[in-house]
Parts: sequence; structure tokens; C-alpha cells
Amino acid sequence: MSARRLTSPRALAAVLVLLLWSGGLGFLVRREYFRPNTERLAEAATRVSPGAVYFAVMQGNRQIGFASSSIDTATTTISVDDYLVADLPVGGRTHRASARTHVVLTRALHTKAFAVTFEGDAGPIVARGRVVGDSLLILMLATGGNTPVDTQRIKLSGPILLPTLVPLAVALGESPAVGKRFTLPVFDPVGLSPRTVAFRIAAESSFVVNDSSALDRATGTWRGVQPDTLHAFRVVTGTGAGAAGFSGWIDEQGRVVQTSQLGFDLRRLPYEVAFENWRLATANGAGATSAVTQDRDILETTAIGANRHLDASISSLRVTLGGADLRGFDTRSPRQTQRGDTLIVTREPAVAFDAAYLLPDGGRRIMPELTMAEPLVQSNHPEIVRLAQRLSRGQRDPRVVAERINKWVYDSLAKRITFGIPSALQVLRARAGDCNEHAQLFVALARAAGIPARVDAGLAYIHGKFYYHAWPEIYLREWVSVDPTFGQFPADAAHLRFTVGGLGRQAEMIRLMGRLRIDVVGEGS
Repeated sequence: MSARRLTSPRALAAVLVLLLWSGGLGFLVRREYFRPNTERLAEAATRVSPGAVYFAVMQGNRQIGFASSSIDTATTTISVDDYLVADLPVGGRTHRASARTHVVLTRALHTKAFAVTFEGDAGPIVARGRVVGDSLLILMLATGGNTPVDTQRIKLSGPILLPTLVPLAVALGESPAVGKRFTLPVFDPVGLSPRTVAFRIAAESSFVVNDSSALDRATGTWRGVQPDTLHAFRVVTGTGAGAAGFSGWIDEQGRVVQTSQLGFDLRRLPYEVAFENWRLATANGAGATSAVTQDRDILETTAIGANRHLDASISSLRVTLGGADLRGFDTRSPRQTQRGDTLIVTREPAVAFDAAYLLPDGGRRIMPELTMAEPLVQSNHPEIVRLAQRLSRGQRDPRVVAERINKWVYDSLAKRITFGIPSALQVLRARAGDCNEHAQLFVALARAAGIPARVDAGLAYIHGKFYYHAWPEIYLREWVSVDPTFGQFPADAAHLRFTVGGLGRQAEMIRLMGRLRIDVVGEGS
């Protein structure tokens, strides 16, 4: 497979995360909004009753997965369990991915503990959290195998609450009404940081939902019976929410009725219709490995056709952007200039590679936070440190070392589309992956060598289309884009950057998918 085809399913992994959050995952940090409402929320908690709801995960008219959300109550606690499994069509075949969350709340709806498990091609990732005194969150992240557990201590300004309280606060708090707005500080467990997220009630309507199911003996499948009419409200997230937001229809009990992300829907159905029909349809095992056509492949359906052919390794590019709200995106950098709807990208000149510091410690003094390890970027692990030292070989010029790392990653990783949330250490051991794995490992090796590095994401031109893609940036005299997936140092001007940062930030690009238009108006070689 050509390296030029290895575009980014990581932002697409965020779709699965967002669907899970829509079913009731994520964590709300209690700050200004909740302080005057503590008694109301505690009273609302007494009205939370045990029960479960089930969903079919749909792509158009095709069911590709199943989800459930259940609540159990005890004398002093409330437990919430959410599960989603889906066969996602990415890169020419389906990839089975699943996520599971278990949260324990006090009866006042304060989170005591949680566990989140995500499984995809890259292996399982497990995040466990424990709240101490409503002022400290101890977060433990494990990526399987012999990878050490990464433990973080995150200060809280108050109790953290189940994200289901976005719909619950709407349904069980003040009377919901179209136009009403909420501003909630949300702790995003993907980005591992709090965000202030704006919500509003955009509409209200009625939905007919079947309460039970019956077996159709002629077809051997289940169908819904006993229809019930639900009064529902559409909650919409403002810009900047990333993986911490929620948009969808909820009923008067605060339960999700329906929600959509990037052409995928969660549709509330009786258990047998949601699960048994899907289980029977995939009983032969083909669902997790079958080939998919381009009209279903997310990489192809989210790609943006170019209005003209571009030569390889262009040095400058001018495009106009339309159809999407670009507020909040990282479209300005030393190589990118935005003027209205026009984006101009110019590959870095030679002077940009004349570093303003020397290794091994100069970069760490300039940007300590971008030379440090972080979850999934284990730049302090002995295996990564040893490789970085071997590639550096005592060289003090960060440009030379960065180019060696870029070449090593390009030459050493098998080019293979994967679906998951990779860690640098997993990638080093597996020696395979797509642009996400290449970028993640490069950043870890660069930081281990003392070079400030971070991940960019946006679109890259490949064979007549702009595909969603990820690549690293390194700081020398200024920020410079490189691409170990394509073996480019620096990256060509056909890389259009929209975000800087990890999965939590990359999830913002979902706002562009299916909306953004690109017209090429000029290029240079």
C-alpha cells in the first residue's frame, strides 16, 4: 500500500467516542453552573430510577453496531454502564471497535470512580479514575501489554459529575424550552483537560419509539411493537467542544432518543431489535473483516475532491475554503496565512531549519512542556529514549537529528491503516500503522532527543483528493512541519493544518467533515 494513501482514521475514532458520549459518557466538572444548583441536582437524583435503553448504530439504512446505556441504583450510589460496539468501514474494510464505561456516582450525582475501555486495531486502552474529596482526580491510563500505567493527578474545583447530566440537567432541572442555553465546564477524558462548553435547546418534537419487540417467525428477525410517543428536545453543542460535547434528541427523562455523528446514527430501539437482529446478521463473523465499497468507506466519503491536479512536493498552495465555520481552528502558522476565506500555504524556507538552540538541553529550556512525556507519548520510556539516543549519536544540531528520526520512522514502520488510539510505545513495538502511528512515534522520539514536537492534523492532497491526515511539527527557529508517513522533510505545501494537539483537539475536525469545500486557485513548485 502506498504511503500516500495512509490518511487519518484517528479523527474518525473520535466519532466512536462521540457516539459513546452521546449515550452518556464524558465528565462534567462542577463549577459556576452547578454551585447554585446543588440542592436541585441532589433532589433530581432522587428521581433517577433504574433502567436501560438500547440503540442500533446505523450508517444510512445499514446497521453496523449496537449500544446500550443502563442505570442501577443502590442506597448510597448510582451506577451507570455504557457500551458500544461497531464495525466501522475505514480504509477498504471494516474494523471492529468497542468502548465500555462504568461510572459510580453518589446519590448527590458526584462521581466517585469510573473505568473507560476502548478497543480497536491498536489494542485496548483503559482509563480508570478515582475522585478524592471532590478536589482531586487520580487518573490511570494503561495501554496493555508490558506498557507501564501512566498516572496523573488532576486538580478539581469541585465534584465531577456524569456527562449524562447534560440531558438530565435539561430534563430534570428547570423546565426545558427551545432557546434555553447552558454553559457547562466539561472534563474531556480524551484530551485530559477541562473545557467550557455551550449547549442550547434548538428544537422540540415528538418521536414514536417501540417499547417492546416480537419475533417475526417468517423472517426469523425481531420487529418493534407497542409504540409509544415521546416528547423530545434537541440539545446542540456550540463550537470548541471536541470530544466533550453532546448533540442529539433527549426525552423528558433525560434519556437519549436519537443522535448523529458524521453519517452514523444512534437510534433507540427495543433490545431484541437493536442487538439480536445485528447479532444474527453478523453471526458468520464477516462483519468485523468484510471489504467495503468506496461509497461506505469513511476515508473516501469524507475526502474532498480537488478541482485541479497538483504536482508532487509543491512549495506553495493557495486555496479558498467554504461551506464550514472555521472559527476556533488553528489555520494560522509560520507556513499558513488565512485572509478571509483564502488559505495560503508556503513550505518553510531553508533559514527556518537553522535552529535557535543546541541539543540535548536547549529545546527543553525553550519549551519544557513540549519536550515532556504525556499520556500515549511515552518519550521518557527507556525503549524510546535508547532509540532517540542511537539516532542522535551525539549530534547537537536538532535539524539533523529530526531528519534522522523522520527517515527512521518512514523506513521502519509498515504502512497499514489501523483504527484505534495508538500509543508511541505500542507503535515502536508493532512497527506498523498509518499517519497517526507515524506522527505519534515521531513526536515521542523527537521529545526524547530534546526537540519540541507536537501533532498537527488537517488535510493532505493525495491522488486528486484532500484526505484527513496527521503529521508532526518540530520547533527549530520557528515551527516546521514534517511528514514521516510520506517521508517528507519538510512537508510539502499540500498539507492544510486545522488543529494542533491530540485526539481531543482533532475531534473538532468532525465539524468540517461533509461540509468543507476546497477550491485550488494557485500553486508553485
